[in-house]
Amino acid sequence: MSANSRMTIGAHVLTWMSLDRQNNEVATSERIAESVNTNPVVIRRCLGDLRKAGLVHAKRGVGAGWTLTREPEEITLLEVYFAMESGSPFGMHHTPPNADCPVGFGIRPALQQVYSGAEQRMQQHLAGTTIADLLRDVLAQQQPNARSL
Repeated sequence: MSANSRMTIGAHVLTWMSLDRQNNEVATSERIAESVNTNPVVIRRCLGDLRKAGLVHAKRGVGAGWTLTREPEEITLLEVYFAMESGSPFGMHHTPPNADCPVGFGIRPALQQVYSGAEQRMQQHLAGTTIADLLRDVLAQQQPNARSL
């Protein structure tokens, strides 16, 4: 089983757009796709979800591309999470466990309590982290003048 990477791609897209904003550039799905190392179609789908959430908008005509709707300091990873993910990050198995088993009988309520607490803490952490924070941390990892895209 692999993790869903939609949140990661969404954060990457917005962080790239934040860098473009600093450089007075407009982001295109092709340039973002180079950074993410994926097909521009994947990026356009992601941008559509981010647009529905009110985080980005498309610029048409001369200088066409995508821009952030707000300052990077105002966009939290919790907003990205809600734009990109649906449902809880923790799921129960689709088949109910054996209710005649002492573990099977109580595992779902016990796990639901744990998952609920973990999800609340995760959301608090995401709410306290912005796209600007991500960009700062990303740039701190770079060598001077390392931007090649």
